[in-house]
Amino acid sequence: MQALWEVSSVLRFDPFRDIDRLTEQLLGAPAGTSRAPRFMPMDLYKSGETYVLHADLPGVDPGSVDVNVDNGTLTIKAERSLPAEQGVEWITSERFTGTYMRQLALGEGIDAERIDATYDNGVLTVTLPVAERAKPRRISVGGGSGPKTITPEGAQA
Repeated sequence: MQALWEVSSVLRFDPFRDIDRLTEQLLGAPAGTSRAPRFMPMDLYKSGETYVLHADLPGVDPGSVDVNVDNGTLTIKAERSLPAEQGVEWITSERFTGTYMRQLALGEGIDAERIDATYDNGVLTVTLPVAERAKPRRISVGGGSGPKTITPEGAQA
């Protein structure tokens, strides 16, 4: 019976434990500590001619949120501070503090001048409009028996 237990414990696979172990090796701190907070979950989708990004930042002071674009990279940075509770005896502390950061490479089709961001109820929303130069357009072709219009795929006639 002992051999069977050893085999089953060796075959057990936990990918999250492996990711935490890798983070600890790279950063020198266990994942999720104040020195290495967990990642910033986000959703990204396209709605019409705008990309919309939602990032979860619960408990973050809106004044600490920084969104910037530099050289085609969107950087979102925020900080959640440790509560300034004095004279308390902590029983458990599982909420992460520290700096959260996420970077995304933007394609040339994004209008960086018109990017907008709002923060409401712990969710940061960043809107990334498609640049005019990246939108489909009609091109008239002359010659032959008369002008013909060629419409790119996805463009409306």
